[in-house]
Amino acid sequence: MKVATGKVVGGKIVLEGEPLAEGSVVTVVAREDDETFEVSPEDERALLEAIAQADRGHVVSWEELREQLRRSA
Repeated sequence: MKVATGKVVGGKIVLEGEPLAEGSVVTVVAREDDETFEVSPEDERALLEAIAQADRGHVVSWEELREQLRRSA
């Protein structure tokens, strides 16, 4: 999974940085200009650690995740 940031220009989303592969399936989450959110210190630490793990390449494929979810259901 990749996280990308972009802007809407002329009705299309223009991504910053490396382009995604042609045909990539994406989910767009748009925030309002004044929208914020708060998390607990524990959740913030967990989020930052998860980001660091992903940056180090410690990720699972969608197929692995789906199989893990099936087993736990």
